[in-house]
Amino acid sequence: MKRMGWIGLVPLVLGSLLGVEPPQRSPKVAGIVGEISAENLKAHVQALAAIHSRHVQSPHIQEAWEYIRKEFEKFEGLQVELDEFEVQVRLLGDQPVKLVNVVATLPGTTDPDRIYVVSGHYDSRASRANDADSRAPGAVDDASGTAAVIELARVMSRRRFEATVVFVAFSGEEVGLLGSRHWADRAREQGLNVDAMITNDIIGNSQGGGGHLSNTEMRVFSEGVPASETELQGRLRQGIGGEVDSPARQLARYVKELGEFYVPGFKIHLIYRRDRFGRGGDHTSFSQAGYPAVRFSEMYENYARQHQDVREEGGVQYGDLPESFDAQYSASIVRVNAAALASLADAPAPPSRLGIRGAVRYDTTLSWEASPTADLAGYAILVRETSAPYWQRRIPVGNVTEHVLKGTIVDNFFFAVQSVDKEGNLSRPIFPQGLRRR
Repeated sequence: MKRMGWIGLVPLVLGSLLGVEPPQRSPKVAGIVGEISAENLKAHVQALAAIHSRHVQSPHIQEAWEYIRKEFEKFEGLQVELDEFEVQVRLLGDQPVKLVNVVATLPGTTDPDRIYVVSGHYDSRASRANDADSRAPGAVDDASGTAAVIELARVMSRRRFEATVVFVAFSGEEVGLLGSRHWADRAREQGLNVDAMITNDIIGNSQGGGGHLSNTEMRVFSEGVPASETELQGRLRQGIGGEVDSPARQLARYVKELGEFYVPGFKIHLIYRRDRFGRGGDHTSFSQAGYPAVRFSEMYENYARQHQDVREEGGVQYGDLPESFDAQYSASIVRVNAAALASLADAPAPPSRLGIRGAVRYDTTLSWEASPTADLAGYAILVRETSAPYWQRRIPVGNVTEHVLKGTIVDNFFFAVQSVDKEGNLSRPIFPQGLRRR
């Protein structure tokens, strides 16, 4: 395993946690990150914001989905489809509404059944959620996220990955997460293996309200206790202490590590909430369907530019206009997307059914079911103190399915396991699902 030299297994005490060794740098991932274009993002935002309204009941919304479809169809290797369905929404007077998700799939080469989803939503709204007539440019919320998905599709479609990547522009987010709920529920019904999902929602404004300015930071939101947790899973979680170690939190930590590694100088803040206070995004639909999902968002929002009729009032410009979109800032967030997605899609499948034992013992034993990946090199154990937000040590353990951490008292640390392939690619970490007994 390259750049993952052996770390001697000394007893883990507080003073021995020296930090996680950086992942191996992938020229492929670095190339993808480097090709993200701020100018392309700006052009897509301007084109979408020029549509009078992208409200789901607006007669103009078809212009938006046709624009996105045509952009996806420019890129070779993608399978493009319109995911059309009809719903009735009380918020919209119980009128039947046709919604269209625009989906572009990049099939995986060796593990196509493992899927990674990246999304933005292309519908917009004015001050009133049922106003389909007023101008609603929706430049940052969420033409910025849709532009990110189109740009990621452009760059990533030039390569091939082991797993499948699905690029989606969802509709109906502003009236109840309807497009993402439809897609996620259908994926669950079909038994699709969605290993991770990222949504980009409000990722283009560097001038926040209240005087906040930042173009070097972003937020990643992730749920704690899984929305789909069963009663049995809850008891197991309580037994081992996994309240901040859900699959979504492991995905968020992975994003932070890979994103800051490939986009140096850009700070990723992990927000330990499913979403912004009292609000929700399309990743929520995937969380409720049982999939690991996170939301990317700008660091500081400007509420005068969200869900507002376009107007000037009291010397303040209201409305989500394209002039407020910071393409260079948004490009940094899209590069974080690229680093995480490309790394995940070329990484081995994670192991499964990780168990742990160590009660009234001086050693900790971890055991798991092997990853099915053909070019697997082995596994790495992640360790952190129970009060630490991020992993503090990565220990390569070889191609085994059980490992004993000698002299490590289970009470004092949290653990996870990653698969590692022969190129040094790291899977999404998995956390113990329960106690293992002999």
